[in-house]
Amino acid sequence: MKAFLFKNSSIAPLVVFRIFFGFLLAAESFGAIATGWVKNVLIEPKFTFSFIGFEWLQPLPGYGMYFYFVLMGIFGIAIMLGYRYKIAIIGFTILWAGVYFMQKTAYNNHYYLLLLISLYMVFFPANHSFSLDVKQNRVAEQFVIPKWIGLVFIVQVTFVYVFAAFAKIYPDWLNGTFTKLLLQGAAPNSFFLDIFSKPAFYLFIAYMGIGYDLLIVPLLLFKKTRTIALLFSIVFHIFNAIFLQIGIFPFFALSFSLFFYPSETINRIFLKRKNDTYPNETTFFGTKILYFFFIPFLFIQFLLPLRHYLIKGDVLWTEEGHRLSWRMMLRKREGFITFKIRDNATNLTTIHDFSKNVTPKQMAALSTKPDFIWQYCQHIKSEYQGKDVSIFIDCQNSINNGAFKTLIDPKQDFAKAEWHFFKHNNWILLH
Repeated sequence: MKAFLFKNSSIAPLVVFRIFFGFLLAAESFGAIATGWVKNVLIEPKFTFSFIGFEWLQPLPGYGMYFYFVLMGIFGIAIMLGYRYKIAIIGFTILWAGVYFMQKTAYNNHYYLLLLISLYMVFFPANHSFSLDVKQNRVAEQFVIPKWIGLVFIVQVTFVYVFAAFAKIYPDWLNGTFTKLLLQGAAPNSFFLDIFSKPAFYLFIAYMGIGYDLLIVPLLLFKKTRTIALLFSIVFHIFNAIFLQIGIFPFFALSFSLFFYPSETINRIFLKRKNDTYPNETTFFGTKILYFFFIPFLFIQFLLPLRHYLIKGDVLWTEEGHRLSWRMMLRKREGFITFKIRDNATNLTTIHDFSKNVTPKQMAALSTKPDFIWQYCQHIKSEYQGKDVSIFIDCQNSINNGAFKTLIDPKQDFAKAEWHFFKHNNWILLH
């Protein structure tokens, strides 16, 4: 196994991936400003829903987040060019981790994947070839890396696809209910709406989605099916990019194909240079990093998507264990919520107007996600600091246009409610 993991492999796939990755990071950063994402998510809201435990991590005041994202974009360009790579990749990883943990209203799975891959790239010599760092003699040119570096990317993307496939195996996906709703909502005009509303089409999309997620990695691993799988991936991801509008994720996902192709092919197509030679049979680079960081970390990546099986209730309803689990675009969730504040000194109950504190996007999440509800109740408590108040919730949700059901126990006093990370919160009602 050791001989296999540390067998010499060309650096070419890693270098080309660095170029694509840096470009996508810059596109994500500058695009977030251009599309109004930074303004709508980080500047305009009066209240920020961070990950629980990261409440101290708040957006910069004023227009500070614009400068923050410009700096990330500059780091992305530097990564792409291989210019002062270590500073750029570490800087971007820290800044992106800040963006990721300071807000979850606009949660997207590819934000998490970007964070993971940025962290991985910190440890890899991706600037040791075809870079300004080599040209300006900051690092020595290098043509080979151990095979385990490419395998890290393959294992990570396998987790993404396989867990996404298993998450889709539930009734509303298998009978086409959700894919019909998803496609109808994405239809740009009546022509596509008519196509997307046909049972044969939305059922095809439903089962193709499961089949693609389960089979794409095995098909890319074998030479005979690799190019067909790549062509199918391009069609699949371009369709998603056009109709589902999910940012850079389709192109990011396609970039992992580099690690499935022989280095000779990558060299010939992208770098236009002769194939690398391997003077030694093995390269024992990063032995400790592999054994003490990557193997344990990838094992955690395997466990995280499984944690919801240890939590009582259906994650589709409770949301407990949903994030960090590659449960991508699985359901349409709607809800409404009322916050009732009782002054225990006077026994007077009033309705809290939360619309003054949250944006419409935040409001949609607040009415459907239990952790948002608990966090906002902590905010209400802080407004009534020094007073004896109780907070009660009236909240009902619907999944995939189904019947509305009560999500939160109306008898629970949220002035006293606790949040549990790794077990079921009993104030979330089960159905």
